[in-house]
Amino acid sequence: MAVELRALLLLFCFPGLQAQTTNAEERRQEGSVLYLQCPYIAEIINYYQIVWCRVKEGRCDTIVSTSSPQRVEATGRTTTLSDDPVQRTLSVTMTKLRAEDSGTYSCAYSVDRVYRLKTISLNVFKEVLRWELDSLAVQCPYSSRAVAAGQKVWCRWEGQSKCTILEKTHHYSTWSQDRAVQTRIEIEDYSQRALTVTIKKLQAWDTGVYWCAHYRDSGLSRITEVVLSVAKRTQQHTAKESGNFSVQCLYRAEDYKAVSKAWCKVGARKECHILATTSSQSPGHSRVRIQDDTVQGILTITMEKVQAQDSGVYWCALHEPPELYRMEEVTLQVAKVLGRTASSEPEGTSQATPLDDSPAEPSSSMDTFLLLSVVLGILLALALITSTALCVRQCRQKDRTGKREADDTYEQPEATAEPDSTGRKESLNDDSGGLKGINLDLQSCSSPEDPLYSNIEPSQALRKPQNKSVEYAVIAFKQFPRSDMN
Repeated sequence: MAVELRALLLLFCFPGLQAQTTNAEERRQEGSVLYLQCPYIAEIINYYQIVWCRVKEGRCDTIVSTSSPQRVEATGRTTTLSDDPVQRTLSVTMTKLRAEDSGTYSCAYSVDRVYRLKTISLNVFKEVLRWELDSLAVQCPYSSRAVAAGQKVWCRWEGQSKCTILEKTHHYSTWSQDRAVQTRIEIEDYSQRALTVTIKKLQAWDTGVYWCAHYRDSGLSRITEVVLSVAKRTQQHTAKESGNFSVQCLYRAEDYKAVSKAWCKVGARKECHILATTSSQSPGHSRVRIQDDTVQGILTITMEKVQAQDSGVYWCALHEPPELYRMEEVTLQVAKVLGRTASSEPEGTSQATPLDDSPAEPSSSMDTFLLLSVVLGILLALALITSTALCVRQCRQKDRTGKREADDTYEQPEATAEPDSTGRKESLNDDSGGLKGINLDLQSCSSPEDPLYSNIEPSQALRKPQNKSVEYAVIAFKQFPRSDMN
């Protein structure tokens, strides 16, 4: 009685210790960790145990408490509770979360009833990654008897408390917005209290957030949240104009060998227009051939004499009229051939793109770049050769000019007098009056028989030399052109 009275006094003095009316939401991925702190008043922990419990159908089932602060499961999952008396907080840690851990939890203590210190709504979601045409199978366990007795649904979360129902247990949902999606969904409710949902032929537009939910008159109550991401397989190829283009798409033969396949082109409105199918009842395009190897699961498409307008986005797809389910997306770029038009190509010429993801052939811009590089290289080489030849020639001309100037200097001494009208040159005498030399410059002769003359001073002719040495004169005869005697 004294303990209960003490508790009532604490609640009267600390009204904030009473049950919380609002819950915080914590969202975690499967396999992650939840860490949470619960503040408390020192007087409470001195008199009562604080527990971490899960709220189910109006009761709070204890998981751990201050008297037993740790719980370990066989799977290695742990839930621990630790006290920090300085900060006056209890810390809760839950590891390796699973989707079935989703629910409402509280830090609480009890006197005559449970008083919650902090309450959260925990949402542990499944994250699933798939490729197009894969299948998704997900289980949504539940434990509540109310959920087990009610109807379960599979819905797509649109936000703002709106979840569009795609399928229900026992019968198809009349609320479905996509009949094509309905035909791919199977939903089963097993007695083991687990809802199983299967989706076939996944497509990229199936990416989104989904709920396994309990359907009630008041609305939908989430059981498990599933975050689905679907990736598409893509190829990119380049082909030359008027050549042939081939591509291969792979699929699981055991699942889709009996299904008709199609090759289609995506239009402006994102609709895929069928060009050819493996079904003989479907019309085909005159330039498109399609072959299906159902043993190995390989679909081969060949387009003949492709043109620039054939560039675009294509699908290899499963064809289940009126629906198309994409296997792979193929982007084709047709490059024009330089120097000739498509009509000038010889008959039977083909330019095929490799079937794997190896790099495509170079485009026309690359051909132009290579051609210009070669031409510029040749012109540069010719310019270098020409410059070298001109330099050598100029050096040789300078050498010849130097030799000629040296010869002229030797033949024309500085003391030479200018010739008169008859071509006679007079020598200069020094002060001694001695005969130093006579330079004769013979201009031209009319004939070899014409006489030659020399002018000397008479005093020099009669004078005897003063010494025995005799100075001599050098007479240089230049070669003159001769007239033709004949």
